Amino acid sequence: MKFPQWILLAGLLLLAASLILYAAKTDGMTVRTGKQAFSTTAALKPGVAYKITAKDLPKPGETPSGNTPGGRGAVRPPDAMPQAPAGFKVSLYVSEGFTNPRQMRRAPNGDVFVAETTGGASGGVKIFRGITADGKAQQSSVFASMPAAFGINFYPPGPNPQWVYVTNTSTLVRFPYKNGDLKATGPAQTLISDIPAGGGHSTRDIVFSKDGKSLFLAVGSASNNNDDEKEFHRANILEYTPEGKFVGIYASGIRNPVGLAINPETGELWTSINERDTYGDNLVPDYVTSVKRGGFYGWPWYYIGGNYDPKHAGKHPELKDKVIVPDVLVQPHSASLGMAFYDGKQFPKEYAGDAFAAEHGSWNHAAGSGHEVIRIPLDKGKSNGVYEDFLTGFSTNGVVWGRPVGVAVAEDGSLLVTDDGAKVIWRVTYTGK
Repeated sequence: MKFPQWILLAGLLLLAASLILYAAKTDGMTVRTGKQAFSTTAALKPGVAYKITAKDLPKPGETPSGNTPGGRGAVRPPDAMPQAPAGFKVSLYVSEGFTNPRQMRRAPNGDVFVAETTGGASGGVKIFRGITADGKAQQSSVFASMPAAFGINFYPPGPNPQWVYVTNTSTLVRFPYKNGDLKATGPAQTLISDIPAGGGHSTRDIVFSKDGKSLFLAVGSASNNNDDEKEFHRANILEYTPEGKFVGIYASGIRNPVGLAINPETGELWTSINERDTYGDNLVPDYVTSVKRGGFYGWPWYYIGGNYDPKHAGKHPELKDKVIVPDVLVQPHSASLGMAFYDGKQFPKEYAGDAFAAEHGSWNHAAGSGHEVIRIPLDKGKSNGVYEDFLTGFSTNGVVWGRPVGVAVAEDGSLLVTDDGAKVIWRVTYTGK
């Protein structure tokens, strides 16, 4: 069949336009590749971009495997502030009252829910409402108490949720809720009381599928890279019904999927994860990726494709060709935590639909890595593997004082970031100046 010439021409023009739109996301960035794609905390700078691929990875032990200097307890100097790209302004949204602010979600009505991840009665969920003329929260409230709270989400998805779901390491509960509530209007209903726990990795993030039929729950491994019985239903994203009935393992081999998010454009589940330690400053990359149902991402036997973990060489050869390479490989030991997709209108249009992820910083890098918020440019919900330093400068004179955890887009389109090092919430706005 022959097509009229004008149809072919229109199709070529449409393809060219889509390619131009895609290129605009990463063209103009200083994209570092190969060995230059690996970074340290001290070298981070807003606007610098990286693309790490599987073929760039060193062999285990090829780079040093050190302890990050300076510890984790430094106090933020009074005037110290993170840095964002030109045209953006960083300020404090909440500057006091926290012990350990971690995961954060924006409710449909614009309220910001923050997990205070501490033990005992001080743990729970706080709400921050509104933005004053000088960029601060107008109102705050304790929504509910729950020891070691972390995951927060709203059900059903959409403009009028009826429940707030909250997790800690072993339990998922829900509180009755309607838009505007500043405190839970009823007691917690326990839906899951046997989330796998013990050992390392205590965070348990939750999201609902776009259609509201599935609840996804992230459970990190109990160890660095063991394959014993303690890892049953660990290093998995588990699927439940919204009522808490176990459905199955949605995806596996994901060492510590701390952050979960649903891409609003594609409906895909995404995760932000911590990979394993001790194989070198530049191995194994953390990552941020879309997650395939039934997908296997390698842990503990493999990493980033069919690369054997030296501890498990020769085991499970039948899985080697099934290991999925994640979408975006991030500097190893950055400790990638919370993530969010930019659905606001305040930032320039090239940021629309992009992902942001908090890089908390790990213990296992001789010079220090992470301690930033990264931007992942997306075209129609897809990544080409590039990520960019967005919010950096969480250290002064080489001493780290800030550790980003949760990321959320405020109702006005600004970007909010919890910091459990400085114990604050940062706010990033676009001023164009």
